[in-house]
Amino acid sequence: MYKGGSVYIMASVSRRTLYVGVTSDLEGRTWEHKNKIYPNSFTSRYNCILLVYYKHFEGIEEAIEEEKRIKSWKRMDKEDLINSMNPDWDDLSDKIVY
Repeated sequence: MYKGGSVYIMASVSRRTLYVGVTSDLEGRTWEHKNKIYPNSFTSRYNCILLVYYKHFEGIEEAIEEEKRIKSWKRMDKEDLINSMNPDWDDLSDKIVY
């Protein structure tokens, strides 16, 4: 079982909206976003249901630091990060590898 943390980016279907998050359970958290478990959340309101980027870390603390760093970036920098892993912006939720 994976015990670290992951930073991830969810995109809206239109790709106009991005959400950067951190979790210790990427598969579970992605499922929550896709199923809009929290209907008043940012990802639910803006239909951010596509997992377009993720990166795993040994510890949650490292993942939190990376999340803060990415959140401070401009949109273009976030797009470059996504393109480096996922140039077609495919939904990676069924392709998560630890």
